[in-house]
Amino acid sequence: MCQADSEAFSSFAHAQVNVTNEIYRFLGEPPVFLFCPTEYCGSLCSPSISKSPYLQTVGEDLLPNITVIWTGSKVISRKLSVDCLAEVESVLQRPPLIWDNLHANDYDSRRLFLGPFKGREPQLRSHLRGLLLNPNCEFEANYIPLHTLGSWYRAGEEERKEECEYCPDRALSAALHDWMEELNQPLQAGRQSTRADQRSSAPTSRCKTPDRSDCTSTFRGTSAVAKLPVFPLNSSSPPSSPTKAKGEKEVRDGEKKQSNQSSQPNHQPPGSRPGAPSGGNRGQKAQGRGLCGGKGMLSESQVRLLVGLHYLPHEHGPSAQKLLQDLTWLKSNCHLVSSNSKKAPPQKVDEWRGRASRFLSLCEDIAQLHCSVVGGANRAVLYDLYPYVWDLRNTALVAKAFICWLDGRVLSDSSTLGSWRNCFHWCGKSTGADVLGVESEPWVFKGGVSGEVQMLLPIGSSSELFTHPPPLFPTSRLYNIRPYHSKDKVELYRMVRQLHLRTQGGQESSIAHPDVIGDRCLGPCLALCPEYSFILEDELGVCGCVLGILDVRSFAKRCQASWMPAMRDKYPPKGGNTHPNTQDLIQLMEEDQGEYPDSLLYHFPSQLRLDALPELVDISVSRTLLTALLTALKANGSQGVFCEVQPTDRQRLEFLTKLGFLEILRGEARSREGVVLGRLL
Repeated sequence: MCQADSEAFSSFAHAQVNVTNEIYRFLGEPPVFLFCPTEYCGSLCSPSISKSPYLQTVGEDLLPNITVIWTGSKVISRKLSVDCLAEVESVLQRPPLIWDNLHANDYDSRRLFLGPFKGREPQLRSHLRGLLLNPNCEFEANYIPLHTLGSWYRAGEEERKEECEYCPDRALSAALHDWMEELNQPLQAGRQSTRADQRSSAPTSRCKTPDRSDCTSTFRGTSAVAKLPVFPLNSSSPPSSPTKAKGEKEVRDGEKKQSNQSSQPNHQPPGSRPGAPSGGNRGQKAQGRGLCGGKGMLSESQVRLLVGLHYLPHEHGPSAQKLLQDLTWLKSNCHLVSSNSKKAPPQKVDEWRGRASRFLSLCEDIAQLHCSVVGGANRAVLYDLYPYVWDLRNTALVAKAFICWLDGRVLSDSSTLGSWRNCFHWCGKSTGADVLGVESEPWVFKGGVSGEVQMLLPIGSSSELFTHPPPLFPTSRLYNIRPYHSKDKVELYRMVRQLHLRTQGGQESSIAHPDVIGDRCLGPCLALCPEYSFILEDELGVCGCVLGILDVRSFAKRCQASWMPAMRDKYPPKGGNTHPNTQDLIQLMEEDQGEYPDSLLYHFPSQLRLDALPELVDISVSRTLLTALLTALKANGSQGVFCEVQPTDRQRLEFLTKLGFLEILRGEARSREGVVLGRLL
């Protein structure tokens, strides 16, 4: 306090109480007048609640009809009981008003709380002057919290005490039943009168990051245009021009048109989506995956999954518990299916694969949930919940791809296995706070279920790979990321050939020799290290891939020893069917095997190549695809990865820079003109 205040008041508490009393009298002593003390929860009291000089002053000097706000033992209290409030009531000399932050989510931009009002005894009613529920920042996310709060309140009424006790699970079921009607009612965005980033959340005075709050306004703008990048696989390919994102209706129309074209051979225009079967055929090819367009209905099981994944700050729902427990077990026991360990007992291998199948099924349910939320009738719910559903969908895609990749590909003797298999994590019914052995505030551990799944992955500490803003246009397209299989080669070759036609204007070489583009861009990696290749697919087929090389030195030797001789035999320098442009590409294939300095490979022994077709409406899946590869490289011992990009390819440079890649080498420092970007793992 300044000198004048020090002379007038003996303490901050004395000053606050005097000012509050004066304002209260000036306003005519209104029936409801709230005072939030500096020490508004047990953890802020010094040295304790009963011995706090601050609270003692408030209790003694504050006018008795002024209500004091209290949040419990913590800012966000796990439980509130009559016994724990008795001490507060005694020192304040009045019953407190509870400001309940159980469902407040403004301290973590990746968390949402859809669980029931829980951990508060109904008998609290008679010991309080009131209770205020500080809700989620998103209006539509508060249906269950408010519905179950009403059930809790009714259970605490004197005349109903003998009738039934409050049960959070029963209250949740009743709220879910009523919310189902709301979720499946057509409702446009705009029912909210306040943007999420304008809501206050005192006394938890923490703000969300701008990414989340901005997404609501961007979703509502239908005239915005997003530029979607095309990523050529090889640095020698020219950069592709950006394409404009289309509205969801236009995208769907394009899908239908392509599906019709796919059934008519020899009528596929250059650069169109190659070999896209009709929706029905594709559904047979990819089990359980279908188109999700239109205004669909969310099922009760999907809503329960949604709530279980976004439950409460101190507790996970059943689906989240199962997800984390299975991932933890699969990671800890992946030596059972490693590619170079001793043969494990068959029953143990079967157990691992059984739990992996259950985990993959749950990840597919999460992807389908994302699809159903986007395709649902209630657009107001979509715009409020989409950032969280989308974030968890992307994290689940990486985790699913990683578990698929572990089987038969992970090395049991990798030098860095200890750093990722035994990393600090938490899972189970409770959240990370319980690992410390003391009750901590939920904001100590960021990210909720998405954050915990992320931290269980080898690359989980690299937050820039997992946290990025959602797309401008929510899309219900269903994506999948998985390891490469040999049967994918034909479709991948067709994909890169069509991409080459688009960027080169339809060169005849790729028609005369249809494999030459694929052999140059994909062939070496698919032939020599297919275990580090991942596929991105949607309902129409393959729409992207990322190729990795674990050890560039070893790869270069094997490439010169086996791959290049095979290519020289396949494309002889002389022959009646050899097109001049094909010979140019063969020459480029030779140049692609350029040497990299030891100083680069010492820190960045691995390499990646990425390609995604421009039909991607949600370009975040390209980031997710790349993250899946980095996870695999890290798991098998890589400490760094690099990628070569043309200096004129600004889109790809920007894309990689946002994912933590930094410029290592430029063309003037070496014989090749590409820019080398690298990042440590």
